[in-house]
Amino acid sequence: MESNIVAEAAHATLNGSIPFPEVVRRLVETGVEYYHVDYVALQMTYYSASCGVLKTPINYEGLPSVASEFDLVGLRAAILDSQQNGQHFRDFTQRAINAGVQGYIAFLVDQRVTYWGRGGNQHTEWFPGAQPGKA
Repeated sequence: MESNIVAEAAHATLNGSIPFPEVVRRLVETGVEYYHVDYVALQMTYYSASCGVLKTPINYEGLPSVASEFDLVGLRAAILDSQQNGQHFRDFTQRAINAGVQGYIAFLVDQRVTYWGRGGNQHTEWFPGAQPGKA
């Protein structure tokens, strides 16, 4: 895992300069298998198959606290807006936090994201076009 490429992809995610599929492509090419977004600690942690770990901050100011209730309808609407309309990551972050998302793990190889709330509620969303069990 090349830390400079991962850091550039993280920065591009935060400032919205490249779309999610391009972020995924760059991360996979450098050996990232999955990453964890932590809205409580405001950081992203990237993991490679060779046990490499890299942490980057989520440096948005003025984000709300994670809502106590997990709102699946609100989360799915935020996901759909990102997929169909290219919603900026900051807007997605705010909507996800308001929907009670504490964090999520994006499994790049298996093409899915698992979101969870403060009480342990979970939702798994497959990447567009991915087929469960076919990764």
